[in-house]
Parts: sequence; structure tokens; C-alpha cells
Amino acid sequence: MLFNSFEYIFFFLPIVLFIYFYLNHKKLLSIAKLWVLLASLFFYSWWNIIYLPLMLSSILFNYFIGILLTSNRLKKKKKMTLIIGILSNIFLLGYFKYSNFFISNINHIFHTNFHLLKIALPLAISFFTFQQIAYLVDSYRKETKEFDFLSYGLFVTFFPQLIAGPIVHHKEIMPQFNNLRNKVFNYKNQAIGVFIFSIGLFKKVILADTFSIWATEGFDTLEKLSFIEGWVTSLSFTFQIYFDFSGYMDMAMGAALLFNIRLPINFNSPYKGLNIQDTWNRWHMTLGQFLYKYIFMPLNKYLLKSVFKPLGLKKYVRLRTYISLLLLFLISGIWHGAGWTFIFWGFLHGTATVLHHIWKTFGIKMNKVIAWLLTFNFINFTMIFFRAQDFHDAIKVIKGMIGLNGLILPEAFSSILDGPTLDLIKYGEIPLTGVSNAIKYILVAFTLILCFKNSNELMEKFKPSWQTFIFTIVLFIYSVLHISKVSEFLYFNF
Repeated sequence: MLFNSFEYIFFFLPIVLFIYFYLNHKKLLSIAKLWVLLASLFFYSWWNIIYLPLMLSSILFNYFIGILLTSNRLKKKKKMTLIIGILSNIFLLGYFKYSNFFISNINHIFHTNFHLLKIALPLAISFFTFQQIAYLVDSYRKETKEFDFLSYGLFVTFFPQLIAGPIVHHKEIMPQFNNLRNKVFNYKNQAIGVFIFSIGLFKKVILADTFSIWATEGFDTLEKLSFIEGWVTSLSFTFQIYFDFSGYMDMAMGAALLFNIRLPINFNSPYKGLNIQDTWNRWHMTLGQFLYKYIFMPLNKYLLKSVFKPLGLKKYVRLRTYISLLLLFLISGIWHGAGWTFIFWGFLHGTATVLHHIWKTFGIKMNKVIAWLLTFNFINFTMIFFRAQDFHDAIKVIKGMIGLNGLILPEAFSSILDGPTLDLIKYGEIPLTGVSNAIKYILVAFTLILCFKNSNELMEKFKPSWQTFIFTIVLFIYSVLHISKVSEFLYFNF
């Protein structure tokens, strides 16, 4: 079930919400919690019920490991128990997400003919796996307090954040569910929740899904792209993934707020970033925090320290940090997708982050406009590899952007420019469908991301009024009327 579907908006969400608060009103607190858990499992099963046992098995396994890690019976064996728990989760993720990737590469390198496994990627496996790895580490560090299975199951499956995040910690969510004030219907939270949800729905249906048309045609359909087509294609995907993910986060936070639950901020105007580090501090923030806390810190502190220490390289702490950062982004790349284009995307961002850290050591200030232009264009360039099916498609887009396939202009320009002296310029209709509308949408997108407050800022400063009420209703109705087809969110594929 998708947030941007009629089933979710008009049936699932209102029914789950009404029964939840009705049960709480009747003092049936545990049953209310169980109701949301069952509703979340139903929500997950809507796509393919065959993977429900897999997720339930993962929940049972990690809950059991968490109990062992928090008990006083295991002392010297706690670290081994944690390692077993983490490796089991990684194996589960690796089998479903990367098996065919490794088989394909083995076949290519060694000229073998191993058959690919007939498996599909279970929905949300990357997110609920990372979330439970964080839970195990937190349990090992004695940072978790709730141990009953009902609370743990709800922590993993809470439907607003189940499919694509944010990646939450047990201590962030469960105290909110157990807070008696949050079990009472809160009109202000309802107003804010619907307000933010409507903004997210607009971003997804009106903006992201529209940009997807030009991105899909440019990347997957056209055999070559001219200069304008190349830039429209790359920018269309850059804005598609922005509004797609931002829209999902808004709808997730809005839906959670209807239950009086505040999810952690996960998206904070990343395209306003003035450097690559600033951008990553704003994009998928909970994933970045997970990677930093549970991968970068242990990697930098223990693994690479042990490698450099025998070599007498204590003074090269920066080198150790740079290698850790590069490995971190390579892991981030492979987490996003089982493909070499994703790995290369991670390598580019890792390299850029290392160069940024080196730049900071010189203490040189850069003009903000230049800094933004460099950062945004780097993001736009790397998104080509993130979206492309293979390197051939990526090179096709890049060749168009740098003008190797020429420039197509409307016939009206032929009388202005001297055609014969400009061999790369052609006149006629641009093959990319609706390119003039695409340019208008791109200009609107730039205006929205740079000149307006983001959803987090609007939510914090929200005040109920007739203006916000009318704005919400208009936004919601306009978006609903334009739901012509139900399209998945891009992060569902990760």
C-alpha cells in the first residue's frame, strides 16, 4: 500500500487512526498498541504477503538476541552474541539484495554460467535490517529499556516509517507510544499532520511523478541526447528524487503525527547545501547518523587504527579518517543498490568528502554562490550514475550535457543565429517530449528549494488559521485529483 493511493488515504489511515484512539479512550492500551502492530503488518503485506514471514522471523530473531544482550547471564559472551546478531542480519540482507549481483560478476570475470537466483528484493529489508542492527548495538551498550515483544514489534513495523525510513532508535519511538498524553486525540497534531501530509502528497504526485516522465524518457528511451535534453534529463531526475524522498518523509511524519508520534527529521533542504558535507548532513539524515555511529566510528577507531599503529603512523590520523570516509561512502553506495553505478556514485561522494576535509585544513573561504553552484552541479552530475541502468546510459546523458551531440533550437532561432558557421546547432523540434514544460518545472523546482521554507520549518511554526486550512484543503484536493496512477517511491527500491 502506498501513501499516494486512494486505499491508504481514504480507508486504511482513517480506519486505523479511529480504532487506535477509540481503544485508548476505552483504556485498552495494550490492545491499541497491538492494533497498530497488526495494521502495520497488513500494510506491509499489501504488496506481497509472501515476505511477511521473513520480516516476522527477523523481528523474532533480533528480539531474542536483544534479550540476551541485555540479560546478566551473558558476560564474556555478549560481544560474540552481538557479532552473531549483526552478521545474521547482514547475511539476510546480502542474500536477498546482493546474491545475483555477485553471481553476475563471477560469471563475467571467470566466464562461468551460474544461474541467477529467482528471488525478489523484499520490501523495506534494507531499512528494517539497519534499524534492528542499531537496536542490537544499543542493547549491547545498555541504551534500550523496553523489552516486551509487543513494543519491539511496533518499533520495527510502525507503518509510517516502515518502508523507507527514517531509521529510528528504540529510545526515540517507544517512550512516545507509552506516554499517556500521546494516547489522547490531539487536535493540533491532527491539523499539523494533515498539513504536512498534504504538502508531501503534492511533492510526490505533482512534482516528483511529473519529473519522472522526462527522466525516464531521457535515461531509458532516447538513444542520444542533445545539449538541452541532456540537462533536462539530469535535472529532472535530480529533482524527481528530491521531491519523491522529501514527499515521502513529509507524508511519513504527517501520518505519524496523527498518532501523536514525532519521527526524527530525515530531510532538511539538502539542495541548499554549500558543500558536500553540508548536503549529506541534510539528506537522509538518519541513514547518515547510522553509518557514522555504527560503521564510521568503529572502523576509524578500531580497524584502521590497528592497521596504522604497527607502521608508526599515529601522526596520520587524518589519513585514517579519509580512508574511513571513503569506505563509508562505498558502503553507502552498495547499500543503495546492487550495481557498479551505485558503487561508483559512492566513490565519487567519498572522494568529494575527503577533498572537502582537505580543503578545510587550508582555512580558505569560498564565495557562497560559487560554493552552492559547485555543490549542486556535483550532486546533479553524480545523480546520473545513481539513476542510470549502466555506465552506457550514464555516458549517454553526460555526452548530451557537454554538447557532443549538438544543440537543437526552435526554428525561430535560425534567422537570428548564423547556422552554417555553427555546425553543432540544429533547428527543429526537440525529441524529448514536452521539453518546454520541463524547463518551466525545473525553474519552479529551483524556486521552491531555494526560496521557501522546508516542511520541518513550516511544521515548527505552524499556527491553525483559516489561511492554513484553505491552503491544506486546496493542496490536498488538487493532489488527489491528479492521482492518475499509483507510482512507488524511489527509495522503495533500496
